[in-house]
Amino acid sequence: MARSLWTGTISFGLVSVPVRMFSATQSKELRFHFLDRHDLQPIAYDKVRRDTGEHVDNDDVIRGFEVEKGRYVPLEDEDLDRLDVELTKTIDICDFVDLDGIDPIYFRKAYYLAPQDGAEKPYRLLERALEETGKVAVAKVVIRNKQHLAALRPWNGTIVLETMYYADEVRQPDEVNENGKVQLRKPEVEMAKSLVENLSADFDPSKYDDTYRKELLDLLRAKAKGAPLPEPDEEPEGEVVDLMAALRESVERTKQERKSKPKKRSRAKKAS
Repeated sequence: MARSLWTGTISFGLVSVPVRMFSATQSKELRFHFLDRHDLQPIAYDKVRRDTGEHVDNDDVIRGFEVEKGRYVPLEDEDLDRLDVELTKTIDICDFVDLDGIDPIYFRKAYYLAPQDGAEKPYRLLERALEETGKVAVAKVVIRNKQHLAALRPWNGTIVLETMYYADEVRQPDEVNENGKVQLRKPEVEMAKSLVENLSADFDPSKYDDTYRKELLDLLRAKAKGAPLPEPDEEPEGEVVDLMAALRESVERTKQERKSKPKKRSRAKKAS
């Protein structure tokens, strides 16, 4: 069983539910090592002082906060123990809201919450209440010395805690969208909507995989065996296209593809 990352209590009203937290996702990102070019020996990450470049042992490295330029205050583990236990060990529910009311841009990372021993019934009651009301709980929780906004929601019989960004952590679109507005013609919009409809389907996460990671792994394995590597693809030249023509052709192609796919048989029994 996975090791829990955090233990504490879900608190709402007068109800407390002791829970353990587990990471709900895992990265499949390929991790590379730094090597010496001459003999391909790994190069270790070394902690050195910025002023002298001298090595510092791990036992001598502590955390600190810069209160002003060049002046630091050290933070020891016993300092954290002085903080309010209720603040640091409680998932404090603030509101219950509709999931559709939270834009996905606010979500960060998902964790599973599991009941601690003896807390199975209140845990199941909360999970069932969220499931049947269609609500999610907006809460605050401290994880690794940072207070997060979070959403608690049911998923496959388990309560998932999804950390969220605060409002002031989300950039507004006008900070990056400097192109301004463009005029759209109604036929273009209708054609684009037709293309979206033709490509619409139920979400099935199992049909998507990381093809880039697979290709990169294949390339690394071939290189390890000394096999000839494919020539790098040339970067396609940018070209101006007729938007309506491209949309029209895309719509026609997707129509043909939908017609060529075998229709699923209905499971409904015919009336006798």
